[in-house]
Amino acid sequence: MQGTVDGFSYGAVTPLVAYLMACLGGALGLRCTTRSLLVTHSWRPAWLALGSAAIGSGIWTMHFVAMMGFTIADTPIHYDKPITYASLGLAIVMVGVGVFIVGYRGATGIPLFTGGTITGLGVASMHYLGMAGVRFHGRFTYNTLTVAVSVVIAVVAATAALWAAGQVRGFLWSVGASLVMGLAVSGMHYTGMAALGVHLDGAAHGGGSGPEASVLAPMLIGPLAFLLLAGVLVIFDPFVIMGRPQRTPVEHKPGVPAAAVAAHTDRRPTLHEGRQPARRPEDHRSRTPQNR
Repeated sequence: MQGTVDGFSYGAVTPLVAYLMACLGGALGLRCTTRSLLVTHSWRPAWLALGSAAIGSGIWTMHFVAMMGFTIADTPIHYDKPITYASLGLAIVMVGVGVFIVGYRGATGIPLFTGGTITGLGVASMHYLGMAGVRFHGRFTYNTLTVAVSVVIAVVAATAALWAAGQVRGFLWSVGASLVMGLAVSGMHYTGMAALGVHLDGAAHGGGSGPEASVLAPMLIGPLAFLLLAGVLVIFDPFVIMGRPQRTPVEHKPGVPAAAVAAHTDRRPTLHEGRQPARRPEDHRSRTPQNR
């Protein structure tokens, strides 16, 4: 028996909130990736790990916010918790692999292609593993071509977002990258849902409904709390917001303006210490008494 699916039972509310959650996770994760490119190697793994967890939590939260508007007529929906949480772990691990590649090898060429591909596949894998955890009186089928399109969308958009994050061009550039990342996750999700077919087992099993709030609330609270914590770390790190490397501390010397010293810290001094500069001819003439 063919089931009737409604992916927008709350109208535009769930798609909009889901997109904003994907953008939030993408913004925090990509800014952490940008920060990792500006610090020493000892701090880089920590920032990349934080960025990976933020992106993974963001796309996972986006998925289940969007699923709140998903209903199947004539049957209730439940979730298999182990599979559902496994999809979160898979998202963080696969996104982490892609982000670490870009963080250590650079956001150009083969590293960018490899990292973007793995990150995009992580987004797609999270989605389809999460859908495998949906329980109802029936089964899902998928259109293979539409599934392939959804994966391509995720890979292309994730690659573009990682490239933008690697440019380190400031806050506005990072916002644009996060919007692209949110588009990757949302576009992949709803394209994947368009590939979905539902077959019910036998007669109707009661009124259709979305996932129970008692199931979704505990699942969403943890990732949302983590995103809040990551947001606090980003807000209180000015270099993450501005996207600029740390400046060399200004060296104060007697009689020398600090601005002049800071502006030439990367140049070698032209005069040796203790040696006076040669006088110019006009200086010599100006100090010689005039003959009357």
